[in-house]
Amino acid sequence: MSTSTYGHRLQFGSFLTPSHAESARTVGLAVLSEQVGLDLVTFQDHPYQPGFLDTWTLMSFVAARTTSVRLSANVINLPLRPPAVLARSVASLDLLSGGRIELGLGAGAFWDAIEAMGGRRLSGGESVRALTEAIDVIRQVWDVAARGGVRADGEFYRVAGAKRGPAPAHEVGIWLGAYKPRMLAVTGRLADGWLPSLGYLKPGDLAAGNARIDEAAQEAGRSPAAIRRLLNINGTFATAGRGPLHGPAEQWAEELADLALTDGIDTFILGSDDPDDLRRFAGEVAPAVRELVAAEHSPAPDAAADSASQPNTGPDAAARSTPRSNTGPDAAARSTPRSNTGPVTPTPDDGRRLSGRRVWDESTRPTGPTPDPDRTYTAHETATGQHLVDVHDQLRAELGKVRDLVEQVAAGAMDVGTARSHINTMTLRQNNWTLGTYCESYCRIVTMHHTLEDQAMFPHLRRADPRLAPVIDRLEQEHHAIHDVLEGVDQALVAFVTRPDGIAGVRAAVDLLSDTLLSHLAYEERELVEPLARLGMR
Repeated sequence: MSTSTYGHRLQFGSFLTPSHAESARTVGLAVLSEQVGLDLVTFQDHPYQPGFLDTWTLMSFVAARTTSVRLSANVINLPLRPPAVLARSVASLDLLSGGRIELGLGAGAFWDAIEAMGGRRLSGGESVRALTEAIDVIRQVWDVAARGGVRADGEFYRVAGAKRGPAPAHEVGIWLGAYKPRMLAVTGRLADGWLPSLGYLKPGDLAAGNARIDEAAQEAGRSPAAIRRLLNINGTFATAGRGPLHGPAEQWAEELADLALTDGIDTFILGSDDPDDLRRFAGEVAPAVRELVAAEHSPAPDAAADSASQPNTGPDAAARSTPRSNTGPDAAARSTPRSNTGPVTPTPDDGRRLSGRRVWDESTRPTGPTPDPDRTYTAHETATGQHLVDVHDQLRAELGKVRDLVEQVAAGAMDVGTARSHINTMTLRQNNWTLGTYCESYCRIVTMHHTLEDQAMFPHLRRADPRLAPVIDRLEQEHHAIHDVLEGVDQALVAFVTRPDGIAGVRAAVDLLSDTLLSHLAYEERELVEPLARLGMR
């Protein structure tokens, strides 16, 4: 899995303007963020701005319109939101949304406007001390296991025995919008994340901020890895590069991957109200950043072995374990992984199918040479095979999104044209089902970071071990077949517009896509993970 240098999973989100003049559009962009696969939706919080919707009210409304994306203010204006009340608001919405709320928290700015709304004007030092007191109050309210009431007798906040609770549904992260040394130190001592904006930072500020946070965390007896590093970004997509985050998606991916690898950024939040920007960010930039970072991080042998022994409970598990029927007599043979694949575990095919239609005869699939049972592989050798599994996991996850889109169409929550638009932004559509695209992309990554020659996977494997030729021929044939199946999903969506019973055809097309895709990915991993470790990518 792609992670930053602090070990956190890479995440991507949107930073939307809570405009009241276009409230329906604002909500629509939040829903779109979820549909295209972003992890997080955030809104700025300026309660004194009459042109904006109230952020907490907006988040509550969006939480009711979405099912999986996480939500946060970016960042909450603490001087106008008393911490004890804020703690209960956060916990309540987290419970109602199924654990999808995080707390971006700011010490305050625009003091004239805050004072005009009845807030207290604070100096820089006072606002930092007030934030520190507020975090203590918030955590006390959430700590329902502690005895007694919430008590704080601070310089800015006093709480005299208030009852604790409710507790949030999950451990809500407190992310601080911090820039100056005192706030960075508070982040290291007390917070769960650092959330600055790239536009407010000078060269070297990320490294200096990380150092201050890490130092403060260690002084407080915490691991620096306990603190996520998030970053608000802005940019322009263009056909040619014209500056930082101003160019094609490939340039964006390289720059963000560098921030992840050099400065430990694990969450990138795009400030844009353009739906096309959000689609490109989710569909093109995010997968490429994950690939670039994964190419730099070879898994340690013991960590890979540990992960192989763990059950599939991550976000890809649902797509891998989609309930299917029609178990065939050769299911056991299909699901048996090849021996000696090192610490990388191919995803097995359970043999169950949703559709009665078969695109190919699985019994005619060739197998490659039997692996040497005594051969051992280094972490570097197995990294390419693990990357193949990671890319496939992305496709499995997107399959789950396709099924969800179809159900939203069936329920009337989305129109057919919107569903088709979302499917077209997905990696499974963009790569045209050719592993050659994956190979070339991966080799470009290797070229950039390891100065190796750019070379596609299939031709290399054919040359390195001619015994693999039948397997590769079959995989290429199946790529074309899967492309046709995906076109069938698109045609079924079109037909649904004119036929009242068309949803049955859409479901049938998606069932067939599930059968063919999951079967193909499992076959490919079974046959290629070990050869990739043995033969490498030169």
